[in-house]
Amino acid sequence: MTPNAKQDEHAVPHPDVPGRPCSVAAALQLIGERWALLAIREIFYGNRRFDQIVRNTGAPRDRLAARLRALQEVGVVERRAYSQRPVRFEYHLTEAGRDLAPVMRALLAWGDRWAVDAPPVAFRHHGAPGSEHEEEHDLDPTSTCRTCGEELGSGGVTIDVRAPGWDRTGPTDDA
Repeated sequence: MTPNAKQDEHAVPHPDVPGRPCSVAAALQLIGERWALLAIREIFYGNRRFDQIVRNTGAPRDRLAARLRALQEVGVVERRAYSQRPVRFEYHLTEAGRDLAPVMRALLAWGDRWAVDAPPVAFRHHGAPGSEHEEEHDLDPTSTCRTCGEELGSGGVTIDVRAPGWDRTGPTDDA
């Protein structure tokens, strides 16, 4: 693994992956396993204890323990003691883990549309006091460009491949 450009104690390592240099491939190498993502979901939902995560994911205990260790090693979750006698731990998301919120919402939205007959979970939102949407309502998130504030649609986005020796179609002859 190579170090993250963000050089601090919370940096997440970039794994070496075969094929095109790609942040999606690197992210999937770190978190792209079913039990890892479901454990992250449970921690987002506030279920931080191992038994809760096992119960709500249906994961085999040994596999879940391995995934949580791996997520801890790459800086997505951290263990915190909640009892000293006996010593027991809870899992909490780090900054890197909390930054997965839009990914988890996107997976949920895709699953609601394409993988289930009826959405089993809905996120709710309420606007700031005094706003026109102060009352709680179903969350309908969008993606916007931080630079110009425009909502992203199907057009207007291009790919600028910055990995040396690669273009949009694959490796170039100069590689």
